[in-house]
Amino acid sequence: MIANILTIAGSDPSGGAGIQADLKAFAARGTYGMAVLTALTAQNTQGVTGVHLIPADFVASQISAVFDDVRVDAVKIGMIATAEIAEAVADALAAHPDVPVVLDPVMVAKGGASLLAPEAVEALNRRLLPLATLITPNLPEAAALLGENEASDRGAMAAQAKQLMALGPRVVLVKGGHLNSSESPDVLADNESLVWLEGCRSTTRNTHGTGCTLSSAIAAELGKGADPLTAVQSAKNFIATAIERSGELSVGSGHGPVHHFHQWW
Repeated sequence: MIANILTIAGSDPSGGAGIQADLKAFAARGTYGMAVLTALTAQNTQGVTGVHLIPADFVASQISAVFDDVRVDAVKIGMIATAEIAEAVADALAAHPDVPVVLDPVMVAKGGASLLAPEAVEALNRRLLPLATLITPNLPEAAALLGENEASDRGAMAAQAKQLMALGPRVVLVKGGHLNSSESPDVLADNESLVWLEGCRSTTRNTHGTGCTLSSAIAAELGKGADPLTAVQSAKNFIATAIERSGELSVGSGHGPVHHFHQWW
């Protein structure tokens, strides 16, 4: 049976991030993708120039429409934007506690534009983190969620992963791509262990939508029945190759997208 995966996120008209990246990742991982919009953005590979929010009650209506008709095997949450939308999403998903939820706490776009209102961080922590099967913050996002300084080494990364666990998610993946290092390690934490997942850096500007794509690939694997560690390992392998082969695409003049369909094209 083909898994059905739902993304709740913002739109990127240039196709590299947001729901467009999510749907590509779902398809590339052999699942059926569905999308609930939280925001429309005007953006491209060079940055975000505008954001138009979807009313929170209409976000909730979209989620209800999907669940009322379609079996949902996993959910990925991306751009939430406001506290009101966070509350609406939490209320809608609370009725479906058995569905795995991957939360990518999107706060800042690749070009530096803010995608989450400051007052929404509290709602994210209080309402959505406890609903999450797995969260995927990068170092700046982990620091913002905790109100701390950004981790600069593995010890601080591990400590912040454990602190994030205390906020309610079952599994935490802290991504080390922002470390000032030739390596890019991630740390996966649950109630029993810490697992380091090593990674090498690719010398490319084509990193637009990497966080969206990774979290969506994890959601797809969870929806197919994988355990969190296996899902993360599979998704990391997928995004690593998608970045390595991103040069086969010619999209924009800034941070280009990754190659979601490298296995077929």
